[in-house]
Parts: sequence; structure tokens; C-alpha cells
Amino acid sequence: MIENELSKKIIGCAIEVHKQLGTGLLESAYQECLYYELKLAGLQVQKEKPMPIVYKEVKLDHGYRIDLLVEEKVVIEIKTVEVFNDVHTAQVLTYLRLGKYKLGLLFNFQTTILKSGIKRVIN
Repeated sequence: MIENELSKKIIGCAIEVHKQLGTGLLESAYQECLYYELKLAGLQVQKEKPMPIVYKEVKLDHGYRIDLLVEEKVVIEIKTVEVFNDVHTAQVLTYLRLGKYKLGLLFNFQTTILKSGIKRVIN
């Protein structure tokens, strides 16, 4: 399945989580529920995937972790913030570059309608 098809499924799952939970919870709650929903949809998902930094041929485990990685192709970063800022986008871009992934989805569950809290990030 290509990234665009995956992103449609992922967004559908995220909208379902948002419909069920609404706003006001911690990021970790949305992450757990989205993880469950994605697995229910038959997708292969990794939670809190370590993202090491390779510096001059040395692999450094610096503690970066991708919230969710779907089918080894799509990076998902979950936020519960008033609005996205440049740091959020930069974080997803960094994960995309370090992991050599093409697509990232940034979700802000602190919105009335989740559609307005979705940002696609392309590497």
C-alpha cells in the first residue's frame, strides 16, 4: 500500500478516535487509542519507535521516539496544543529525514474538528 492510501486510512482512524474521545485528554491517551484503532484496521503499527541519530558513522541513541510508525512508511506525531508551530513541523521532518520516510502526519487532537488539526509533512 502506498503512502497516500495509507494516509487516508490513518486519517479515518484518527477521526474516529477524535469522535469518540473529543478534546481535553493527554497526548498519550490519544496515542494509545489511535494505536488500537490502526491495529483494528489491520495495519502494522509500531508505538514509540526509537529514532537514533547517525553522526559521522556512529549510531547514537539520543532518546528520540516516533509516536507511531505505520507500515514502516508513515510517521505519526500526536499533539494536544492550541495551534501547531514550526517546531512541531520540524520535529516530524527530522524523523522523516533520519528514518528515510516520505510521509508524516501531524495530528492536533485539541481541535473542535480534527480535520482542522491535521498537517501532512512530506520529505
